[in-house]
Amino acid sequence: MRKMTSDEIRDTWLEFFKEHGHYVEPSASLIPVNDPTLLWINAGVAALKKYFDGTLTPKHRRITNAQKCIRTNDIDNVGHTARHHTFFEMMGNFSIGDYFRDQVIPWAYELLTSDKYYGLDPHKLYVTYYPDDHETHDLWVKCGIPEENMVPSVNNFWEIGEGPCGPDTEINYDRGEKWDPEHLGLKLLQDDMENDRYIELWNIVFSQFNSMPGVPRKDYKQLPQKNIDTGAGLERLACIMQDAETNFETDLFMPYIEYIQKDAKYPYEGKYKLAYRVIADHIRSITFALADGAVFSNDGRGYVLKRLLRRASRYAQT
Repeated sequence: MRKMTSDEIRDTWLEFFKEHGHYVEPSASLIPVNDPTLLWINAGVAALKKYFDGTLTPKHRRITNAQKCIRTNDIDNVGHTARHHTFFEMMGNFSIGDYFRDQVIPWAYELLTSDKYYGLDPHKLYVTYYPDDHETHDLWVKCGIPEENMVPSVNNFWEIGEGPCGPDTEINYDRGEKWDPEHLGLKLLQDDMENDRYIELWNIVFSQFNSMPGVPRKDYKQLPQKNIDTGAGLERLACIMQDAETNFETDLFMPYIEYIQKDAKYPYEGKYKLAYRVIADHIRSITFALADGAVFSNDGRGYVLKRLLRRASRYAQT
């Protein structure tokens, strides 16, 4: 595995897909444009919905991006866990009616395992897939994922109400027994248990069916246009490739933590790590949101920023 900075990880992703015919879509503003359904851009595909739902025809059917995102639904978990954040970057590659499963899986394997790119050990990659999706299973094994590392899961099907849906496949990295104190092994993945051993790096959705209320999944009709929607967390890849204990010990957070520590009463140790992590996380969210034009206020986005600032301030004081 190569040691890479977060900038190198991001640039490697974008350059890889650019080499494979993708247009590099600049990160959209965190404030959604003409989308009243969202308070913030909260996923890599969020700013591209207009292409997937057919509202607009894209100039490029192959797109890659590294999208700034804000999610605050898990705000109370920030700092307590290794991977919850209110601000994060989601790297993605998307196909709007162009390539599909046969191309995206070999690309994913190449990007993750080739020494030219990330250089991860394929024996440490564990892949979940929808049990009926035999094509996906066979493709991963053909690429080089060991059969024993393939884990079927009924949870690997993406759908939200009526409309485009399909099976998905998740690539997880095994950090080893050190992070599995109860020695549960693959049961952690099979039962979809929260854990620090198998880290989900990348999710690939095969949008190929049309979900209809009252219709059994096995009877869903195929979409006339199949799409690919993927997402990989920059913070998680940085944690793995920088051999960090958590996302907070990567170069995405440590500069904040080291700066705060200069004037703090207590160092970044033991029980005080929680406060440092909350402050560092919330500073990132507030800074990027303000830079994109958000302002403090008593409702909507502005209230979210106030809440983040108050929470960071409270942890700073205590």
